[in-house]
Amino acid sequence: MLNPALEPQASAAAGTSGRLRILHTEAATAYGGQEFCIFKEMVAMRERGHHLEAVCQPQAELATRLREAGFTVHTVTMKGPLNFFRSLAFVYRLLLRERFDVVNTHSRSDTVRAAIAARLARVPLIVRTRHLAKPINSLYAYTWLAHRVIAVSRHVYQQLLDRGARPECIATIHSPVVLPQVNEHACVRRELGLPADALVVGCVAVMRAEKGHGDLIDAFHRISSVFPQAHLVLVGEGMPVFALMQARVAELNLGARVHFLGRREDIGNVMTAFDVFALPTHREALGTVFIEAAAMGLPVVGTDVGGVPETMQAGVTGLLVPPRDPATLAAALETLLADPELRRRMGEAGRELIRGQGLFSAERTADQVEGVYLRWLSELRGSARTA
Repeated sequence: MLNPALEPQASAAAGTSGRLRILHTEAATAYGGQEFCIFKEMVAMRERGHHLEAVCQPQAELATRLREAGFTVHTVTMKGPLNFFRSLAFVYRLLLRERFDVVNTHSRSDTVRAAIAARLARVPLIVRTRHLAKPINSLYAYTWLAHRVIAVSRHVYQQLLDRGARPECIATIHSPVVLPQVNEHACVRRELGLPADALVVGCVAVMRAEKGHGDLIDAFHRISSVFPQAHLVLVGEGMPVFALMQARVAELNLGARVHFLGRREDIGNVMTAFDVFALPTHREALGTVFIEAAAMGLPVVGTDVGGVPETMQAGVTGLLVPPRDPATLAAALETLLADPELRRRMGEAGRELIRGQGLFSAERTADQVEGVYLRWLSELRGSARTA
């Protein structure tokens, strides 16, 4: 699980220091796991007494959600070469006017604009959070532009080291997870018309090719005759993969047993319908949905890629399988569906790991983020005095 050597040490001043002024930037307009993590972290840091604002693009769903939560959000179009200097100047003027202690960027586009603006405005600390497990082509945004880097998993931390980043400039802080809420009057099984004895394998993920939905459908097909009472529930949207998966289900004649729910906001209610959670992703920086499922008391099946192993205790709270391997995935599903006692033990172990120990909580993340902000500010101000 967590490696203390890679975790940031909380500053002695954490929780008792003066209020920090923090500006987050995000260029993405869609709202996925990365944007949800930014939202959760901002809320948790505000609860610790800090002042936070954000810069987003006008059509960004993150901007809408942050405003609804009471945050000040500044919007500027970043897309396209013509808007490069305009958006850079926009952020520069904002930083001169408002005087932030920290600028924390999240995607490549906003990092280039906001970090250059922050350098010009002499912001004390510029942080880049690396959310992705994709190969890192250039360290430019992580070394020259940003003063320091937050990696959302040990896997991402190692990717940065492998590309030549300095370990003393990186902190590993797992993305925060807000536990799903449940409406006791909702019943997704009843909504889907499932029989009382149904065994439900569930998956919650945006529909992209790298998430492995095709592998999960193929694995389910392999066990469908062994477990005629089994159903597969897929939650998430995303074209063209959504349509391709529907076509694949029809081709396998599984239409009556595979249910596409699209995007849902009531993830807690949806997960209460599952007996097993499975996501055979091909690449993942961390995989917070595995944490959410474990918190709901579900045994989880994930792939041994990226940061996924950091979200569970393999063999205790769930099972790890190789990526792109429907046969091994099918065997893991069969193991769990055939053994209700094993499902119960793994589900309880996962719930204790996440809820009982408080791992991956937004409060824990905020404490760690506050700690590294204060430590890095102290380091950089000390360096400036001795320069």
